[in-house]
Amino acid sequence: MGSLPPPTPDLSVSAGKIDTGELGLLFQAQRHNLEHFFDHLDLAQTAHFAQTLLDAPGAIFFSGVGKSGIVAHKLAQTLASLGFARASFLNPVDALHGDLGAVFPGDLLVLISKSGASEELLTLVPCARSKGARLLSLTSAAEGAGNPLSALCDVNVHLPLQRELCPFGLAPVTSAAIQMVFGDTVVAALMVARRLTKEQYAANHPAGKIGKSLIFKVKDVMKNNSEIPLCKEGDMIMDQLTELTSKGCGCLLVVDEEFHLIGTFTDGDLRRTLKASGANIFNLTVGEMCNRNPRTISPDAMAVEAMQKMESPPSAVQFLPVVDDDRNVVIGIITLHGLVSAGL
Repeated sequence: MGSLPPPTPDLSVSAGKIDTGELGLLFQAQRHNLEHFFDHLDLAQTAHFAQTLLDAPGAIFFSGVGKSGIVAHKLAQTLASLGFARASFLNPVDALHGDLGAVFPGDLLVLISKSGASEELLTLVPCARSKGARLLSLTSAAEGAGNPLSALCDVNVHLPLQRELCPFGLAPVTSAAIQMVFGDTVVAALMVARRLTKEQYAANHPAGKIGKSLIFKVKDVMKNNSEIPLCKEGDMIMDQLTELTSKGCGCLLVVDEEFHLIGTFTDGDLRRTLKASGANIFNLTVGEMCNRNPRTISPDAMAVEAMQKMESPPSAVQFLPVVDDDRNVVIGIITLHGLVSAGL
């Protein structure tokens, strides 16, 4: 049996044009809708809901249908990423065909529905309760006959909805937004209550820029040993051109016999010295022209801190000498290129 051919668009009908004035009015209307939500949200209800999640003895499941289901899925993933609660999305249809086996007594099931009348969720309620789960709901319809879900759950939070921004008042372009804002704000409250540290957060985000910025230290991405461009302050500038250019750092770290940092000399310093001194550059030592007050960083500092230090006023730099805090001994060099290559 063949598939139906795709519909042919009517090219004679104009797609229209976005009017910036009308667009501005829509954003203003949406802001008013969100302000209505914030102004009328019951914080006592919200606090009870958040405390129930915080005190959950078992797993926390989120469920919903349609756009509410997408929000439920996202909130479950966000909560799971924090590492202090087992959280997952429970598809209400699949739950009735075996996935309810994941639910155990004491688990929480958060049901998200704008109307509170989603048939799939109402069907799931008695089945989940028979498994010993505690039920919570997030709804926007007024409690009563038109919102049976709120009455069937142990905890309900009313999410105030003035109207949908949709021209027909139907598409959940506002209700889904307040569901997401509510859920994410509650998650933030849980993070504060749990006193979640950056280190704990990073443990569950080892990949990507977030994880790397929280996990990688300077010592993890710095160059060391033979990769460090080193010279002594008495070395002639022109004798150090190979060292200056071969290590890919665009600089020299000037050290004494015990590798204490004296200063830095960059390819920019070379150009400025050549312009100012001309042929006399052949008679100058690195120590005479180096910067004796360079920015430095510790090997145990976070790599993202190194990037911030490089970009700080009065002018950005491309590298930082890595020194031992106690002895000012050079143990490495970290470059902007190296940080970017590491995904930071």
